[in-house]
Amino acid sequence: MELIILNDGMYHLIPVTKQMIAGIEIITEINCSDFCEILRLKLTTYAKSLNIHMMNDGSGDFYGCICK
Repeated sequence: MELIILNDGMYHLIPVTKQMIAGIEIITEINCSDFCEILRLKLTTYAKSLNIHMMNDGSGDFYGCICK
């Protein structure tokens, strides 16, 4: 799985790492879309005035995921 991040007008694919998923416990089988939603909730902050999900580490704006 890779995250799609928008930064300075360009989209970047960022591979999901063990560090990103640290602290997440999955107790049942989930699909890739649900896992993407969990990562979005963990890794971003919603800016209501801009209507975007900004990455907490400042790397850009969360756009979605690519499931492989």
